[in-house]
Amino acid sequence: MYKVFMVDDEPFIIEGLYDIVDWAAFGLEIVGHAGNGQLALERLSSQPADILITDISMPVLDGLQLIREMRQRQPELKVIILSGYNDFDYLKQGLQLGIDNYLLKPINIEELEATLRNIVTNLDKMRPTDAYGIQILKDNTLHRLLTGQIACREFEERAEFMGITLDGPYIGVASIRADSEQMPLFAAVEQRAREAACPVLFHDVHGDTVMIANLPDRDESAHAFKDWLASLAAELTEVYPSLLIGIGGIAQGLEGAPASYREAKKAMEYIMVYPELKMIDYEQLGAGRDPSAAFTVSWTDYAKLMMARNQEGLAKRVRTDFAQHSDGMTPAGLQHAALELVIRFKMELEQIKHTDESAIFQTGLQRVLSSTTLEELVLAVQEVGAATVQSLLQDMKNPTVGQVLNHIHAHYADELSLKLLGAQYHLHPVYLGQLFQKETGETFAEYINKYRIERAKEQLKNTSLKVHEIARNVGYWETGYFYKQFRKYVGISPTDFKTLG
Repeated sequence: MYKVFMVDDEPFIIEGLYDIVDWAAFGLEIVGHAGNGQLALERLSSQPADILITDISMPVLDGLQLIREMRQRQPELKVIILSGYNDFDYLKQGLQLGIDNYLLKPINIEELEATLRNIVTNLDKMRPTDAYGIQILKDNTLHRLLTGQIACREFEERAEFMGITLDGPYIGVASIRADSEQMPLFAAVEQRAREAACPVLFHDVHGDTVMIANLPDRDESAHAFKDWLASLAAELTEVYPSLLIGIGGIAQGLEGAPASYREAKKAMEYIMVYPELKMIDYEQLGAGRDPSAAFTVSWTDYAKLMMARNQEGLAKRVRTDFAQHSDGMTPAGLQHAALELVIRFKMELEQIKHTDESAIFQTGLQRVLSSTTLEELVLAVQEVGAATVQSLLQDMKNPTVGQVLNHIHAHYADELSLKLLGAQYHLHPVYLGQLFQKETGETFAEYINKYRIERAKEQLKNTSLKVHEIARNVGYWETGYFYKQFRKYVGISPTDFKTLG
């Protein structure tokens, strides 16, 4: 993966950049950050990077000086400037230094991602035969395969080029994670996999090492695969004490691999229930179930009720599902179904909030594990659903989005960004952006642009001010950008609108 280093004196920007882009999907890995240019120079001397993302205005050593210094050390370094200043002189100096793009804050995610995509393409061209570049291609292709973004036939065409063979009648998938500053986990697993002539490996978007294995049969080879993973866990635990392996159900051919991958990731979440384990097999989690009475629920329905903050609806749905599926189920099977729902609630909430929400689920988990009757089990799951909804409602009870809207309406001509408002209302800017979009149905940038354009239309109709004056009155300091946004939302130029009015 190509390495990215970020520099900004505003911690909110650094935190936001970590979360706002799916770095691994681009074949990128953030290897460090710094709060000023001087600190960045020191860290980059021991931690090289392929891409530098930097602010301009910083203490000690500014972004332009940093780029000049880095150009002497690493002429081929790719550089993206993020700036709050729409200043032509800064842009001109940046272009002279050979930057790849100059992006204004608040960051347009689509433009940033397009820039990263182009940079990665250019880096790939610079070393097309490098095994490093091939691994990036593998990461991207295998990630798409296991997330259902690429058809099996298309994957097979690419697999031949990359030297990947996944044509077994059965497929095993495992996800491996460890927090360590020692030897990178991927390299350690890759070395042992190579010695055993074993599975295909790749980095997924969560930073985990994912293993995909061909299995000649459903039983003997599957057991051998899991035994090998158990020995791998035992061997690596000394170096990586936090090592955790999640194993998905054995899939029949490539078509079943995405489901196996999801199960492997879900199995890892059960570390909350079984903290003493180093390897969790999803199939073993359901070993107590009666196969003739499988407990299946529509998680989509649960997710909708959760997002609607419908606590009463969730409680009713839990009771209904357990009542309908309790006949013929063993107590262990019912408990497994309850644990499965708890894990799904946790995963969904963390995906929304980008934070670790384990704490709010601990009480519910303990109640599920200690339940001795169906009624106790139902109440335990309902408690988890309620805790999930309350976590989401907390943001609405503090009418954050309403306050942000009021602020925009009162100060639309001022500088507005998720960073500034996030700091004001004590929320991570990425999370505030998600809340804003869920409550209004529009992104933060879309809402502000539309609101500003509506105010501009009023002034164009009711005043004799010139277009550039109106542009500034509604918060656009660059007239050209104002024209672009006006035409986007109104369909004609502000000059034509004024004439028609």
